[in-house]
Amino acid sequence: MRVIVSLDCSTCKNKNYSTTKNKTKTPDKLEFSKYCKHCRKHTPHKEGK
Repeated sequence: MRVIVSLDCSTCKNKNYSTTKNKTKTPDKLEFSKYCKHCRKHTPHKEGK
């Protein structure tokens, strides 16, 4: 069962990316280092609601 989740920038709180995740295999929140076009640098992006 895969669910679509949005990734939010941890500094400016904008929703920049969307991805899918398997809820049964990864019950915790995702976190990636991605490029934020608003901050113009790589920042940690965490799974939002």
